[in-house]
Amino acid sequence: MKVLVANLGSTSFKYRLYDMSTETQLARGGIDRIGGTESACFVEIGSFREDRKLPIPDHAAAVSICLEQLSHPEHGCLKDASELAGIGFKAVFAGKLGGIKIVNDEILNRMEELADVAPAHNPPYARAMRQLRKAFPQIPLVAAFETAFHDTIPAEYRTYAVPYEWQDQYEIKRWGFHGASHRFIGGRIAQLMGNKDLKVISCHLGGSNSLCAQRGGKSMSNSLGMSPQTGLLHNNRVGDFDPYALPLLMRLSGKTMAELLEEMSSRGGLLGLSGLSGDVRDLEEAAAKGNERADFALKVFVASIRQYLGSYLVVLGGADAIVFTGGIGENSQRIRRDVCAGLEWAGISLDEELNNSLARGAEACLSTAGSKTQIWVVPTNEEIVVARQTVEAVSK
Repeated sequence: MKVLVANLGSTSFKYRLYDMSTETQLARGGIDRIGGTESACFVEIGSFREDRKLPIPDHAAAVSICLEQLSHPEHGCLKDASELAGIGFKAVFAGKLGGIKIVNDEILNRMEELADVAPAHNPPYARAMRQLRKAFPQIPLVAAFETAFHDTIPAEYRTYAVPYEWQDQYEIKRWGFHGASHRFIGGRIAQLMGNKDLKVISCHLGGSNSLCAQRGGKSMSNSLGMSPQTGLLHNNRVGDFDPYALPLLMRLSGKTMAELLEEMSSRGGLLGLSGLSGDVRDLEEAAAKGNERADFALKVFVASIRQYLGSYLVVLGGADAIVFTGGIGENSQRIRRDVCAGLEWAGISLDEELNNSLARGAEACLSTAGSKTQIWVVPTNEEIVVARQTVEAVSK
């Protein structure tokens, strides 16, 4: 069974093709600047790589190019599109209609209705899915929603202290996100430590960020709440914020609610604090050269991680493992060091030599021999999780 996993942006389409009989990645590729006059396309199939530029008007055309590349008579790995059992999407939010679902009109309508919650994600996914259903009606589309993994969170950790009826009437709750990544980390760390009944705090740190408390591979709490804008600060999104500051900002700045929300989701986070960049690599380089705002932004980021880390130690009653993943978690020595600093009282001790010598993209345990809690770096693989969920959905 062959499955294509799609990761969509408003003007981008990235994909991986898997043979799910062995969970082998057969190919990967991507197309940027969809809708422009010169879209950039690449595909890698084994040792073969092709790069080219051509105009691609929409996501349906992007998938057509993808299938053309994958079924090429010389270097392709598909006979034709009929070999695909399905296309899986790491979809974000559909409220109570979440889970792992075959895409239909009800799902798409709900994603569009709830675009206020995930404005950067829901509109491009719904639009592209509609195009693909029309262009490839013979291929099942599967939405693997980010919130599904967090359905096991106890109600007391999911509920806001709002009027009780808002939960049912308006679906207001802490939904949690980054489900595919946290699910993968929970399964992988169980393999690495040889124990399925672990208390784990997974730290997904990248362009967007979240911590997840897991027990036995099940989510117990997630730092992201009603929307992907919340929790930890992100590269350019504000994270946790008091909504009662908005009326004051509207009055003093003269800006509308929509304008302020746009700024909070595009000019906040690390970018807003530093005034320089939302990329931790840029900030670490600038901080090393004496840029105080870059250094301060990193300190605020670490402080927000540590606040959730401490609360999750309480939620779980300690932790068997803390796992760093995502572009920052896997590659930033400074962030891992500062997050773990001074936590020996909690049985958490990072080996600084191992931390500093870890190769990029490596999987390794970085805790000292005497650390009660193991500290790991594990590269995430959200795509294989979505591929497995796609197989499950189309098989039913």
